[in-house]
Amino acid sequence: MKKIVLVYSGGLDTSVCIPLMREEYGFDHVITVTVDVGQPQADIAQAEERARKWGTEHYTLDVKAEFVTDYCFPAIRANGDYQGYPISTSIARPLIALKAVEKAQELGATAFGHGCTGKGNDQFRLEYIMRTLMPDAEIVAPMREGRLTSSGLREPWTRSEEIDYCVAHGVEIGQTKDKIWSIDENLWGRSIEGGHLEEPNYAPPEEIFQWTKSIDDCPNTPRLLKIGFENGVPVSLDGESLSPLELVTQAHAIAGEHGVGRVDVMEDRMLGLKVRENYECPAAVLLLTAHKALEALVSTQGELKFKSMVDREWGELAYKGLWYDPLKEDLEAFIGKIQERVTGTVTIRLIKGSAIVVGRESKFALYNEDLASFDSKTFDQADSLGMVKMHGMQSKMYWKLKHG
Repeated sequence: MKKIVLVYSGGLDTSVCIPLMREEYGFDHVITVTVDVGQPQADIAQAEERARKWGTEHYTLDVKAEFVTDYCFPAIRANGDYQGYPISTSIARPLIALKAVEKAQELGATAFGHGCTGKGNDQFRLEYIMRTLMPDAEIVAPMREGRLTSSGLREPWTRSEEIDYCVAHGVEIGQTKDKIWSIDENLWGRSIEGGHLEEPNYAPPEEIFQWTKSIDDCPNTPRLLKIGFENGVPVSLDGESLSPLELVTQAHAIAGEHGVGRVDVMEDRMLGLKVRENYECPAAVLLLTAHKALEALVSTQGELKFKSMVDREWGELAYKGLWYDPLKEDLEAFIGKIQERVTGTVTIRLIKGSAIVVGRESKFALYNEDLASFDSKTFDQADSLGMVKMHGMQSKMYWKLKHG
């Protein structure tokens, strides 16, 4: 019996894959695995129902707590960002692939299927984990490999063709040819793409946003929120200690209520394609803003300069899904050392789509009021004269040589 584990979201692409696995790829035992990293429960239920109708052996795996602790929190410590938005989809894919591998090993499956296209990033992220942990496994990607035509050749699927295929096979789907955008959600972020949203000059309709209120609907009164950190990760909101999952869930609701977390970017995908993406990341924007503020308070100028490079490299690796890369481990060793001092509290003012830092404190703060204040005489300002005279010596020498 040929067994295949299909990474199953219950959406358009993966729903098309179920009959294809049987009809065109010859797998008589399809195992669908839906990994719950914080998508809506309605989506989870929908995936379970569709899997049942198609007669697959289905598993739903709740890994939300693990996702926050082992993926979202490392992203906070590394100020996880890619080209201006908090990385979210990318950090969920390694965990989803890991759980698919574990289920395949448990059930004796030797093949994996997924619904990624040949243009996107997720094919890299999922298959990197699968090939690393099960290098001999067969990987089937119908959306990338194309549909089989009457001539026996394969040609790329379009979203419209996928919809027609689903209708012909009795697969109920949520997309239409007019509202064809694709949505991916987890606890850390929500991406919306496809259809007219791909056009750089198309104004996103308000209906695509579900996690964040519009400016018009946000409260008129600002909200002050105090976020407590220990060793670089958040541990409390307004003085209340919370589990990692509870904290992210509450931060998500609070920030979204005030319209915080919408991001519209032109993104460079791994294949070099430039695409327009819309994101909602309320908890991520809020917590990353607070983390950066606290990190700036306790770190030296040299540490911050170097860490900005480390963070950028970490973000690139995480974006590419290279979760087991040795460089990522090396970078995290440095990041972890800095985070030993990233302990304290940050106060954020939330108002009409903005998260503004209005206060921060830490026992490791490198700020000294007596030295910094213009009213203090502790610092002998005359001592600066010699340093000022020597400042830029080589550039002054260059200017003199250049101008005679």
